[in-house]
Amino acid sequence: MSNIPNIRFKGFTDAWEQRKVSDLLEERNEQAPESEDYPLMAFIANKGVAPKGERYDRGALVKDAKNKNYKKTELGDFIYSSNNLETGSIGLNNYGNASISPVYSIFKPTGIADSDFIGRRFVRKDFINAMIKWRQGVVYGQWKIHESDFLKIEVAVPSLEEQRKIGSYLNNLDNLITLHQRKCEQMKTLKKYMLQKMFPKNGQSVPEIRFDGFTDAWEQRKFSDFTWNAGKRNKNDLDLEPYAITNEHGFIPQSEAHDDFGYMKDTDRKAYNIVMPNSFAYNPARINVGSIGYYDGTENVIVSSLYEVFQTADYVDDRFLWHWFKSEEFPRWIERLQEGSVRLYFYYDKLCECHMLMPSVSEQQKIAKALDELDNLITLHQGECEKLKKLKKYMLQNMFPKKG
Repeated sequence: MSNIPNIRFKGFTDAWEQRKVSDLLEERNEQAPESEDYPLMAFIANKGVAPKGERYDRGALVKDAKNKNYKKTELGDFIYSSNNLETGSIGLNNYGNASISPVYSIFKPTGIADSDFIGRRFVRKDFINAMIKWRQGVVYGQWKIHESDFLKIEVAVPSLEEQRKIGSYLNNLDNLITLHQRKCEQMKTLKKYMLQKMFPKNGQSVPEIRFDGFTDAWEQRKFSDFTWNAGKRNKNDLDLEPYAITNEHGFIPQSEAHDDFGYMKDTDRKAYNIVMPNSFAYNPARINVGSIGYYDGTENVIVSSLYEVFQTADYVDDRFLWHWFKSEEFPRWIERLQEGSVRLYFYYDKLCECHMLMPSVSEQQKIAKALDELDNLITLHQGECEKLKKLKKYMLQNMFPKKG
């Protein structure tokens, strides 16, 4: 049956009932000037009711704004803009008491509707398409879905108890996603702070934060002294796996970087550079946006001859150097030394002109380990967030009937 979803909570077996929106919602058309109890807010696409930012604050352009009438809305209200349905101007008020522009249509749930469920059900594409059929007007900005017409739309819904179960479950998923996003941002902020504090600032020979037992000044090192060009052409046409470098993930198989792997068949692999394990590589035209990677695999691979490839001396911990590349200092060198007219390049010879302060190998390793641990936490929360988003997408596809 089309009115039964694929996934349901235990104890619910009845088909969802076809109801008019008027059974589930009633219009809230209360107009009054903004007040302390109902502050003026914006209704932002895909976010809902939120404080008005500068771009939305046009109060200074409206004479006697305090006496201008707005529409009142309360927690759990369902709101839409007739003009911008397809771009997300539809959803719940999860904020609370507020005053918003009178261009919005506002509804409150009846006794047989759960607001959280309604907020999920009525933003689905099939329901928005049903709304658009009632839209009147031919000019954008003057489109209108009359509230009386909106209330005529029919939609399949379950019992109030099942609505609450679905709404609560999806809210919990959203809360978990938000939690991991927040944790991820906190870890990123902490890492940025540690990068600033664990490397010496300009004019200083020691960082502000150090591990116990390390007191010696850091030594100035030039890249030409501790790196060498390790890029070698694949002259023998060895059948090595081609890799690419992305800004976000560094070294990845080229098959993952491009939708179509087939173009490699027509490429002369002999023109590629061999990359040995424990090598850095970067795109000299995109290094300014972070296109650098470190290859820690066990087998040789190949990359485009456009990439610069280099390795380091034994007294350099590669993970320490990796984090220095992600600090604020390296971009300054790039900006200072890159050359070109239309497009700027930062070739290996320019990298050799850079220099940096460097501690003993043991201190390098300590710093690298601490920053790696932060990276691992960031990756952990990002991974959990992606898993939860995929789960939410799957549940949204299966917790509602395919039709109706």
